[in-house]
Amino acid sequence: MHTRHLLTGHTRVVGVIGDPVEHSRSPQMHNAAFAKAGLDYVYVPFHVRPNNLAQAIAGFKAINVVGINVTLPHKQAVIPYLTSTSREAELIGAVNTLTFTDEGIHGDNTDAPGVLRALEESGDMSVPVGEHVVVLGAGGAARAVVVALALAGVASITIANRTVEKAVSLAEEMGQKTGVSMQGMGLADAQLPVAVCQSMLLINTATASMDARVPLLISVDWLQPNTIVYDIVYTPPVTPLMQASAERGCQTLGGIGMLVHQGAIAFEKWTGVAPCTETMRQAL
Repeated sequence: MHTRHLLTGHTRVVGVIGDPVEHSRSPQMHNAAFAKAGLDYVYVPFHVRPNNLAQAIAGFKAINVVGINVTLPHKQAVIPYLTSTSREAELIGAVNTLTFTDEGIHGDNTDAPGVLRALEESGDMSVPVGEHVVVLGAGGAARAVVVALALAGVASITIANRTVEKAVSLAEEMGQKTGVSMQGMGLADAQLPVAVCQSMLLINTATASMDARVPLLISVDWLQPNTIVYDIVYTPPVTPLMQASAERGCQTLGGIGMLVHQGAIAFEKWTGVAPCTETMRQAL
Protein backbone atom coordinates (compact mmCIF):
# COMPACT_ATOMS: atom_id res chain seq x y z
CA MET A 1 0.00 0.00 0.00
CA HIS A 2 1.26 3.50 -0.82
CA THR A 3 1.97 5.50 2.33
CA ARG A 4 1.48 9.23 2.16
CA HIS A 5 4.64 11.31 2.60
CA LEU A 6 4.85 12.75 6.12
CA LEU A 7 5.45 16.48 5.98
CA THR A 8 8.01 17.86 8.43
CA GLY A 9 9.54 21.22 9.31
CA HIS A 10 12.25 20.39 6.74
CA THR A 11 9.96 19.51 3.82
CA ARG A 12 10.81 21.52 0.70
CA VAL A 13 7.91 22.64 -1.53
CA VAL A 14 7.68 22.56 -5.32
CA GLY A 15 4.59 22.57 -7.49
CA VAL A 16 2.74 23.58 -10.63
CA ILE A 17 0.64 26.64 -11.46
CA GLY A 18 -2.10 26.79 -14.06
CA ASP A 19 -5.69 27.81 -14.71
CA PRO A 20 -7.11 25.18 -14.57
CA VAL A 21 -4.56 22.94 -12.82
CA GLU A 22 -6.62 20.01 -11.50
CA HIS A 23 -5.90 17.91 -14.61
CA SER A 24 -2.10 18.03 -14.13
CA ARG A 25 -0.42 14.65 -13.81
CA SER A 26 2.83 16.20 -12.57
CA PRO A 27 2.03 15.84 -8.81
CA GLN A 28 1.72 12.05 -9.00
CA MET A 29 4.84 11.80 -11.20
CA HIS A 30 7.07 13.99 -9.01
CA ASN A 31 5.82 12.79 -5.62
CA ALA A 32 6.47 9.17 -6.67
CA ALA A 33 10.00 10.16 -7.72
CA PHE A 34 10.65 12.03 -4.43
CA ALA A 35 9.51 8.95 -2.46
CA LYS A 36 11.73 6.66 -4.53
CA ALA A 37 14.75 8.97 -4.03
CA GLY A 38 14.02 9.37 -0.31
CA LEU A 39 13.85 13.17 -0.64
CA ASP A 40 11.85 15.29 1.83
CA TYR A 41 10.03 17.23 -0.90
CA VAL A 42 6.35 17.62 -1.76
CA TYR A 43 4.86 18.65 -5.13
CA VAL A 44 1.59 20.61 -4.95
CA PRO A 45 -0.82 21.88 -7.65
CA PHE A 46 -1.65 25.60 -7.23
CA HIS A 47 -4.63 27.11 -9.04
CA VAL A 48 -3.44 30.60 -10.02
CA ARG A 49 -5.69 32.88 -12.08
CA PRO A 50 -4.00 35.29 -14.54
CA ASN A 51 -4.79 38.42 -12.48
CA ASN A 52 -3.08 36.81 -9.45
CA LEU A 53 0.12 35.73 -11.21
CA ALA A 54 2.41 38.51 -9.93
CA GLN A 55 1.28 38.02 -6.31
CA ALA A 56 1.67 34.24 -6.63
CA ILE A 57 5.27 34.50 -7.91
CA ALA A 58 6.19 37.00 -5.16
CA GLY A 59 4.52 34.75 -2.59
CA PHE A 60 6.42 31.65 -3.71
CA LYS A 61 9.71 33.56 -3.42
CA ALA A 62 8.76 34.93 0.01
CA ILE A 63 7.98 31.50 1.48
CA ASN A 64 11.07 29.79 -0.01
CA VAL A 65 9.35 27.53 -2.50
CA VAL A 66 12.15 25.74 -4.39
CA GLY A 67 10.62 25.50 -7.85
CA ILE A 68 7.41 25.75 -9.85
CA ASN A 69 6.26 24.21 -13.12
CA VAL A 70 4.23 26.57 -15.28
CA THR A 71 1.35 25.43 -17.44
CA LEU A 72 -1.37 27.23 -19.43
CA PRO A 73 -2.11 30.13 -19.51
CA HIS A 74 1.03 31.43 -17.73
CA LYS A 75 3.95 30.20 -19.88
CA GLN A 76 4.52 33.57 -21.57
CA ALA A 77 2.96 35.83 -18.93
CA VAL A 78 5.45 34.72 -16.27
CA ILE A 79 8.55 35.89 -18.22
CA PRO A 80 8.57 39.57 -17.03
CA TYR A 81 8.89 38.38 -13.40
CA LEU A 82 12.08 36.37 -14.04
CA THR A 83 15.67 37.35 -13.33
CA SER A 84 17.12 35.08 -16.04
CA THR A 85 16.02 32.56 -18.68
CA SER A 86 17.71 29.67 -20.46
CA ARG A 87 18.60 29.82 -24.17
CA GLU A 88 15.78 27.36 -24.97
CA ALA A 89 13.18 29.39 -23.05
CA GLU A 90 14.36 32.55 -24.77
CA LEU A 91 14.07 31.02 -28.26
CA ILE A 92 10.72 29.33 -27.58
CA GLY A 93 9.33 32.45 -25.90
CA ALA A 94 7.75 30.36 -23.15
CA VAL A 95 8.79 29.02 -19.76
CA ASN A 96 7.59 25.84 -18.05
CA THR A 97 9.96 25.59 -15.07
CA LEU A 98 10.95 28.18 -12.45
CA THR A 99 13.79 27.79 -9.96
CA PHE A 100 13.92 30.17 -6.99
CA THR A 101 17.40 31.01 -5.65
CA ASP A 102 19.03 33.74 -3.57
CA GLU A 103 20.04 35.37 -6.87
CA GLY A 104 16.47 35.53 -8.17
CA ILE A 105 14.10 33.48 -10.32
CA HIS A 106 15.42 31.47 -13.26
CA GLY A 107 13.12 30.32 -16.07
CA ASP A 108 13.70 27.20 -18.20
CA ASN A 109 11.79 25.39 -20.89
CA THR A 110 12.45 21.69 -20.25
CA ASP A 111 10.22 20.56 -23.14
CA ALA A 112 13.04 21.11 -25.67
CA PRO A 113 15.70 18.98 -23.93
CA GLY A 114 12.91 16.56 -22.91
CA VAL A 115 12.24 15.82 -26.60
CA LEU A 116 15.91 15.04 -27.20
CA ARG A 117 16.30 12.86 -24.10
CA ALA A 118 13.21 10.84 -25.01
CA LEU A 119 14.69 10.15 -28.45
CA GLU A 120 18.12 9.24 -27.06
CA GLU A 121 16.60 6.95 -24.42
CA SER A 122 14.90 4.86 -27.08
CA GLY A 123 18.10 3.11 -28.14
CA ASP A 124 18.96 3.45 -31.81
CA MET A 125 16.73 6.48 -32.34
CA SER A 126 18.39 9.87 -32.10
CA VAL A 127 18.24 13.31 -33.67
CA PRO A 128 19.48 12.99 -37.27
CA VAL A 129 22.26 15.61 -37.14
CA GLY A 130 22.83 17.23 -40.52
CA GLU A 131 19.60 15.75 -41.96
CA HIS A 132 16.12 17.00 -42.89
CA VAL A 133 13.23 16.76 -40.39
CA VAL A 134 9.46 17.34 -40.72
CA VAL A 135 7.35 18.76 -37.87
CA LEU A 136 3.54 18.57 -38.01
CA GLY A 137 1.70 21.36 -36.17
CA ALA A 138 2.70 24.94 -35.38
CA GLY A 139 1.51 25.57 -31.81
CA GLY A 140 3.39 25.85 -28.51
CA ALA A 141 4.63 22.24 -28.56
CA ALA A 142 5.91 22.67 -32.12
CA ARG A 143 7.93 25.73 -31.03
CA ALA A 144 9.70 23.64 -28.37
CA VAL A 145 10.33 20.77 -30.81
CA VAL A 146 11.70 23.07 -33.53
CA VAL A 147 14.08 24.77 -31.08
CA ALA A 148 15.26 21.39 -29.75
CA LEU A 149 15.98 20.13 -33.29
CA ALA A 150 17.71 23.34 -34.35
CA LEU A 151 20.00 23.38 -31.29
CA ALA A 152 20.74 19.66 -31.78
CA GLY A 153 22.11 20.33 -35.27
CA VAL A 154 19.60 19.18 -37.90
CA ALA A 155 20.24 20.63 -41.38
CA SER A 156 16.71 21.78 -42.22
CA ILE A 157 13.13 21.62 -40.95
CA THR A 158 9.79 21.62 -42.77
CA ILE A 159 6.87 22.78 -40.58
CA ALA A 160 3.46 21.71 -41.91
CA ASN A 161 0.21 22.89 -40.38
CA ARG A 162 -3.49 23.09 -41.21
CA THR A 163 -3.31 26.90 -41.02
CA VAL A 164 -0.57 27.73 -43.52
CA GLU A 165 0.14 31.20 -42.10
CA LYS A 166 1.07 29.80 -38.67
CA ALA A 167 3.54 27.34 -40.22
CA VAL A 168 5.15 30.00 -42.42
CA SER A 169 5.38 32.49 -39.57
CA LEU A 170 6.94 29.92 -37.18
CA ALA A 171 9.45 28.81 -39.84
CA GLU A 172 10.47 32.41 -40.58
CA GLU A 173 10.80 33.35 -36.90
CA MET A 174 12.74 30.25 -35.84
CA GLY A 175 14.87 30.21 -38.99
CA GLN A 176 16.02 33.77 -38.24
CA LYS A 177 16.59 33.07 -34.54
CA THR A 178 18.53 29.80 -34.96
CA GLY A 179 20.14 30.14 -38.40
CA VAL A 180 18.74 26.74 -39.43
CA SER A 181 17.00 26.48 -42.82
CA MET A 182 13.22 26.17 -42.30
CA GLN A 183 10.14 26.27 -44.51
CA GLY A 184 6.47 26.43 -43.54
CA MET A 185 3.60 24.99 -45.57
CA GLY A 186 0.03 23.72 -45.42
CA LEU A 187 -0.88 20.04 -45.02
CA ALA A 188 -2.25 20.04 -48.59
CA ASP A 189 0.93 21.52 -50.11
CA ALA A 190 2.26 19.52 -53.07
CA GLN A 191 5.78 19.79 -51.61
CA LEU A 192 4.85 18.03 -48.35
CA PRO A 193 5.08 14.44 -49.72
CA VAL A 194 8.57 15.30 -51.03
CA ALA A 195 9.64 16.77 -47.67
CA VAL A 196 8.31 13.73 -45.78
CA CYS A 197 10.01 11.33 -48.19
CA GLN A 198 13.35 13.10 -47.64
CA SER A 199 13.06 13.23 -43.85
CA MET A 200 14.90 10.95 -41.42
CA LEU A 201 12.59 12.00 -38.59
CA LEU A 202 8.95 13.11 -38.52
CA ILE A 203 7.60 14.62 -35.29
CA ASN A 204 3.88 15.17 -34.80
CA THR A 205 2.76 17.84 -32.31
CA ALA A 206 -0.85 18.19 -33.52
CA THR A 207 -3.46 16.81 -31.12
CA ALA A 208 -5.63 15.69 -34.04
CA SER A 209 -3.50 12.51 -33.98
CA MET A 210 -5.32 11.40 -30.80
CA ASP A 211 -8.55 10.66 -32.62
CA ALA A 212 -8.88 7.47 -34.66
CA ARG A 213 -11.97 8.93 -36.40
CA VAL A 214 -9.96 11.80 -37.92
CA PRO A 215 -7.96 11.05 -41.10
CA LEU A 216 -4.17 11.04 -40.64
CA LEU A 217 -2.51 14.40 -41.31
CA ILE A 218 -0.14 12.78 -43.82
CA SER A 219 -0.12 9.61 -45.89
CA VAL A 220 2.28 7.06 -44.39
CA ASP A 221 3.04 5.96 -47.99
CA TRP A 222 5.20 9.09 -48.19
CA LEU A 223 7.48 7.80 -45.42
CA GLN A 224 10.68 5.86 -46.04
CA PRO A 225 10.60 2.66 -43.96
CA ASN A 226 13.76 3.79 -42.09
CA THR A 227 12.19 7.11 -41.00
CA ILE A 228 11.57 7.57 -37.26
CA VAL A 229 8.02 8.72 -36.48
CA TYR A 230 7.74 10.44 -33.11
CA ASP A 231 4.25 11.42 -31.90
CA ILE A 232 4.54 13.64 -28.81
CA VAL A 233 0.78 13.21 -28.16
CA TYR A 234 0.65 10.71 -25.26
CA THR A 235 -3.00 9.65 -25.22
CA PRO A 236 -3.56 7.05 -26.50
CA PRO A 237 -0.06 5.54 -25.91
CA VAL A 238 -0.10 4.25 -29.51
CA THR A 239 -1.75 6.86 -31.74
CA PRO A 240 -3.27 6.05 -35.16
CA LEU A 241 -0.23 7.74 -36.79
CA MET A 242 2.16 5.51 -34.83
CA GLN A 243 0.15 2.40 -35.68
CA ALA A 244 0.05 3.16 -39.41
CA SER A 245 3.75 4.13 -39.48
CA ALA A 246 4.77 0.92 -37.70
CA GLU A 247 2.84 -1.08 -40.31
CA ARG A 248 4.84 0.82 -42.94
CA GLY A 249 8.04 -0.47 -41.25
CA CYS A 250 9.00 2.75 -39.45
CA GLN A 251 10.34 2.97 -35.91
CA THR A 252 7.83 4.82 -33.75
CA LEU A 253 7.96 6.63 -30.43
CA GLY A 254 5.09 7.93 -28.28
CA GLY A 255 4.86 11.07 -26.18
CA ILE A 256 5.05 9.69 -22.65
CA GLY A 257 8.88 9.84 -22.79
CA MET A 258 8.89 13.58 -23.41
CA LEU A 259 6.48 14.08 -20.50
CA VAL A 260 8.72 12.02 -18.21
CA HIS A 261 11.98 13.64 -19.31
CA GLN A 262 10.80 17.26 -19.20
CA GLY A 263 9.71 16.47 -15.61
CA ALA A 264 12.98 14.70 -14.79
CA ILE A 265 15.01 17.72 -15.98
CA ALA A 266 12.97 20.03 -13.70
CA PHE A 267 13.41 17.54 -10.79
CA GLU A 268 17.20 17.63 -11.32
CA LYS A 269 17.31 21.44 -11.45
CA TRP A 270 15.40 21.67 -8.15
CA THR A 271 17.09 18.89 -6.16
CA GLY A 272 20.49 18.32 -7.78
CA VAL A 273 19.51 14.64 -7.97
CA ALA A 274 18.64 12.63 -11.10
CA PRO A 275 15.26 10.93 -10.50
CA CYS A 276 14.31 7.37 -11.38
CA THR A 277 12.56 7.97 -14.71
CA GLU A 278 11.01 4.49 -14.62
CA THR A 279 9.23 5.43 -11.35
CA MET A 280 7.96 8.62 -13.01
CA ARG A 281 6.78 6.68 -16.06
CA GLN A 282 4.91 4.13 -13.92
CA ALA A 283 3.25 6.90 -11.90
CA LEU A 284 1.91 8.41 -15.13
